[in-house]
Amino acid sequence: MTSANPGKNHYICMLLNHKDVFQMKKIYLIIIAVALSFAAFAQNQTHLTFKGVPIDGTRKTFVSNMQQKGFTLLGTQEDVTLLSGDFAGYKNCTLGVTTLKNKDVVSTIGVIFPTCKDWATVENNYSNLKSMLSEKYGEPARSVEEFQNRTPRDDNDKYYELSMNRCNYASLFEVENGSIELMIAHETLSGAYVLLRYIDKINGNVVRQAAMDDL
Repeated sequence: MTSANPGKNHYICMLLNHKDVFQMKKIYLIIIAVALSFAAFAQNQTHLTFKGVPIDGTRKTFVSNMQQKGFTLLGTQEDVTLLSGDFAGYKNCTLGVTTLKNKDVVSTIGVIFPTCKDWATVENNYSNLKSMLSEKYGEPARSVEEFQNRTPRDDNDKYYELSMNRCNYASLFEVENGSIELMIAHETLSGAYVLLRYIDKINGNVVRQAAMDDL
């Protein structure tokens, strides 16, 4: 029985090793490609903006940007920083800046439009803002405009139903970088008003994940 050719065995080992190296290089290149794809995706993600300013960064920085755009700082109540100013053609609006829970990163911006003492005015404000939002972002993904239990007879009746929290007027606009909510709300002392909320998708997901972690 002849012994195996050591030279041939060495050659085969070299080929096998070369194949392994080739496979490793191939896998390595795939990993790099996937990593670059995720990096590119992350870079392409942008934040929802409010008056041209990304809804991100620290509360202090965002508030400063709003002050540069003409808003006046009112103070902070229940962890919401309030400012006043003109917005979307409406004077004396109240702006609320909210950050993530336990983290100084802005995530949601709310706008409270001037209060109204009658249904016709608040509904007109709502309809006007809804029309402008639809023109800019497209038709709302969801919209509900109804009264509960019964159909009001007139505007006075509608305002009464609103004051009793039996009115549901709200529209949701879903955009690439987040969502925009428009609704009619009411407070016993102040009256009726339209509320507009800008919710950043990236930072909003952080809020959602933190909530899920609590479960």
